[in-house]
Amino acid sequence: MADLTRDIFKFMIPLIKELLKTEPGGQEICVQGWVRTKRDMKNLVFVEVNDGSCFNSIQCTFNTGSDAESSIVQTLAELGTGAAVRITGKLVESPASGQKVEAAAESIVILGNSPAETYPLQKKRHSLEFLREIAHLRPRTNTFGAVARVRNRLALAIHEFFQERHFFYVHTPIITASDGEGAGALFQVTTLDLNALSKSGKEPDYSKDFFGKWTGLAVTGQLEAEAYAQALTRVYTFGPTFRAENSHTTRHLSEFWMIEPEMAFAELEDNMALAEDFLKYLFKAVINDCSDDLTFFSNFYEKGIIETLELVAESKFAHISYTDAIKELEKSGEEFDFKPYWGCDIQTEHERFIAEKLAKGPIIVTDYPKEIKAFYMKQNGDGKTVRAMDVLVPRLGEIIGGSQREDDLNRLESRMDELGFNKADYAWYLDLRRYGTVPHSGFGLGFERLIQYVTGMVNIRDVIPFPRTPGSAEF
Repeated sequence: MADLTRDIFKFMIPLIKELLKTEPGGQEICVQGWVRTKRDMKNLVFVEVNDGSCFNSIQCTFNTGSDAESSIVQTLAELGTGAAVRITGKLVESPASGQKVEAAAESIVILGNSPAETYPLQKKRHSLEFLREIAHLRPRTNTFGAVARVRNRLALAIHEFFQERHFFYVHTPIITASDGEGAGALFQVTTLDLNALSKSGKEPDYSKDFFGKWTGLAVTGQLEAEAYAQALTRVYTFGPTFRAENSHTTRHLSEFWMIEPEMAFAELEDNMALAEDFLKYLFKAVINDCSDDLTFFSNFYEKGIIETLELVAESKFAHISYTDAIKELEKSGEEFDFKPYWGCDIQTEHERFIAEKLAKGPIIVTDYPKEIKAFYMKQNGDGKTVRAMDVLVPRLGEIIGGSQREDDLNRLESRMDELGFNKADYAWYLDLRRYGTVPHSGFGLGFERLIQYVTGMVNIRDVIPFPRTPGSAEF
């Protein structure tokens, strides 16, 4: 029998990213991609082609003088912005400034044309609001191609970081019967005919539902990750989470991705060290590998963004307690929209002041009042605060939130009683404190918030391919 195994990539045409790094020597090449621009000059046509593999496009130059093939001239006349093409020619040194190589084109095939009268992406700057309306086409723009490449590199760096440190990747459930955050903002999952129930006036009987109980989409994978951390020692989740909050701000999505590491035998200090190393690793990776994309974001969206990332990547993170942070805010003399006081939830304006003016760099705030934090956080001996931490960075404020988890069964049950939880719903979670409990810690990082910070994009809807927000589930 013939051996059908083969390396498919040996048979694939090189990407533009690879061509632009190749020393020009007149070698035969093939360019595939989508037309960004077409410019006509006397006896010459310049076609700029991009395939998304990198920020830059490759210029393909056609000679359309009297000796040019009529079929090529006709094809170029029909060619529109956005068309998919295959161009062959030779890789030569470019005489134009700003580009090392170009393609001296010899043939062109239009794989899929794009009529200029209807194609919505022309050679001009489009508003981000308009581009959200055509989210299926916006990856072809400079902005969203760059966002996609940064998102990809950060996703890879996340896995690299944890795998290098012997964390196991755990897939936690998307459908859940418990509210991990205690906030109650869950999307319901049901197969019951709610429309018929509404007309009949009857209450839903969830014992007859698909799962035999009320279920919703998970807001976190943390609780399940804790279970695996107390068997595998170090784990992390990286997947979609959901919040049914009717929020229309530039910082909230209904569907987003979360990174949540959990460590057994780890206290708050270990958690803070991990969070600091994690951010530094991610920022260094994206600075090293997405320089063209970051330069674009710095030029058009957030001046100095590379310098900000370098600052965080090279800084020693400062530490301050919540109590001391409130004292600094109260005596700052700043006119805040929300007046700070002990017991308040620190607002974004407070976080930015702490990072930008007080610390002048990244800082970790610890030991928050228990009333403003989740039920699972370990209580301090003062009975008022918990071993929580928030990592604040300049320009954004909070980027990571986490804590040491409560490993004392009696304290955890007492806290759940205070908050009116039905402990039967969390019986399995309480078992983790009954059988071989250990100090353990973890944190959460919203992936889209991270991408916002790295790119300088203002609206979180612009850093996820197809955003899900209240009233919008298009594409």
